[in-house]
Amino acid sequence: MYLESGTRDAIALPLLGSELVCVVAPSRPSALIQIQPGPRPLIPQRALSPGEQYRFHFDMTKCIGCKCCVVACNEQNGNPAAINWRRVGELEGGHYPHVQRHHLSMGCNHCLEPACLIGCPVSAYHKDPVTGVVIHNAGTCIGCQYCTWNCSYGVPQYNPERGVVGKCDLCHNRLGDGMAPACVAACPESAIAVEIVNIAAWRNDYVAANAPGLPSAQDSISTTRVTLPPGLPPDTGRVDTQRIAPEHPHWPLVFMLVLTQLSAGAFGALSLLGRFEVNLLPIAASLAVACLSLGAAPLHLGRPAYAWRALKGLRRSWLSREVLLLSLFAALASTYFGAALLHLPLARPLGFLIALCGLAGLFCSARIYMVPARPAWCSRYTLAEFFSTALLLGPLFVLSLEPSPPSWLARATALGAASQLLSQGLKFFWLARSDPFELRASALLLSGRLKNAFLLRLALLIASGIVLPLTASSRSAFAAALALALLGEWLGRWLFFVSVVPKNMAAAFTAPRKAAA
Repeated sequence: MYLESGTRDAIALPLLGSELVCVVAPSRPSALIQIQPGPRPLIPQRALSPGEQYRFHFDMTKCIGCKCCVVACNEQNGNPAAINWRRVGELEGGHYPHVQRHHLSMGCNHCLEPACLIGCPVSAYHKDPVTGVVIHNAGTCIGCQYCTWNCSYGVPQYNPERGVVGKCDLCHNRLGDGMAPACVAACPESAIAVEIVNIAAWRNDYVAANAPGLPSAQDSISTTRVTLPPGLPPDTGRVDTQRIAPEHPHWPLVFMLVLTQLSAGAFGALSLLGRFEVNLLPIAASLAVACLSLGAAPLHLGRPAYAWRALKGLRRSWLSREVLLLSLFAALASTYFGAALLHLPLARPLGFLIALCGLAGLFCSARIYMVPARPAWCSRYTLAEFFSTALLLGPLFVLSLEPSPPSWLARATALGAASQLLSQGLKFFWLARSDPFELRASALLLSGRLKNAFLLRLALLIASGIVLPLTASSRSAFAAALALALLGEWLGRWLFFVSVVPKNMAAAFTAPRKAAA
């Protein structure tokens, strides 16, 4: 027991592990005057047992939306106002005059199956075996931002000044010293607490982690327990659904993806054409494009000097597999070009092996983006879009370099453009007719703010992929078609990145989504 409060006539002593307070008189310390409810401890009062971990408990009935927790977290971790490891969102529901408004405060949920950890190519995350806290190592991080795409709650946040990602770690150092995390200590209403959870029991029943304004806990089995207000209207939801904004375009990735797909498609066409030794210009140009695209890839990283670390996660990360396969693709193409230049006897199967590595690399590229936290990416349309680009640009690239190309190359280009058009059209109707908010929001962006760019992209597909290749008769005409097709595919990749609406927790009504402080 410890002394919490007292008066001239009585002293209140809380009973640990209980919500009861024992009140005694100083003159009669053995006499129990009354037992009344008292505050629950904000941090656990005992050590963890095997099979247990720490977690947050958020009581929505107490939160007043003051954002003291946000400010305390930023001060504790030295973050600027635009980067919030704990955020406060707003919810509303009901009908006049019975309208309710509530707030939702969330940090990291320290999930049982953390998506940020699973997707990290450099193993910058680990789940502490004793406390269960998901910890990020900034020294290992290369700033690829893949974890920010994987987390359904938007917990990991990229700091462009440092070039690395950061996230809430439950203030585990403070917790180890017996102090409450900064957000817990700062909350004036005691709406946030740290408690102990039995991992096995929670894995079997984690319904208390679900709440309006939050993605489903099923994505990664969030451990945060949320106490909801009684009588919550069934239509309660986030207030920011009408504030839909384009995402970051990731220009280095836009540039790299299209050129990689062009190069892989070109080597696929050349392997079928079988003219490696006859005309070295197409293979030299395709190799140059591959090297240029791979050289642009590290520009996306916050710490490009450590790009080599991306190979560490081959067992679980599609990003690591993409790096390996595309590097192997470029190495094999370089070897073949050198051998052809020296007139060394190399069989056609090596050409097929180069094309196979390139196409496998494209498959890994597409799988990087097929994550549940980005619903518009997490579909077979992403695979169709990437491979259609290769089928469109690869043969068209060879057509612009070959002096006497066969007619089937032009038909292959038209097939690639037609498949891309079909994929784009079907994807848009799928987005528009879907129930999840994030999918419908992507369709609203493409038909609203991004409408002109989307229509231009479709027009370029028709002109450069179907009309010009099937009517052109000279390399200059094919080169013009290639230039338009490249412009259209770069525009398509830009739309791919900016039109996705990620899963996230509810945001405030008046503040930008990513700056809650």
